[in-house]
Amino acid sequence: RNQTEERKWLVFDGPVDAVWIENMNTVMDENKKLCLNSGEIIAMSANMRTIIEPMDVEVASPATISRNGMVFFEPHLMGFQHILDRIF
Repeated sequence: RNQTEERKWLVFDGPVDAVWIENMNTVMDENKKLCLNSGEIIAMSANMRTIIEPMDVEVASPATISRNGMVFFEPHLMGFQHILDRIF
């Protein structure tokens, strides 16, 4: 178990699959525990956070959506070129 106070991030980048994202619900709720199919339970420490960066959440259930804060970016705003265009 990690005893440092430094914040740790778990980053998931890619398509959301209905099966694995449902298994993440216990990580994203107040329990903050990952329950594996083997029956093993892995508790996240208080300083751990998750970021899920999917293209869409089409197959995610309402239970999964309700456990997340959502930030939506229009595709043309991704990257840094639009910031440079405003500065210069």
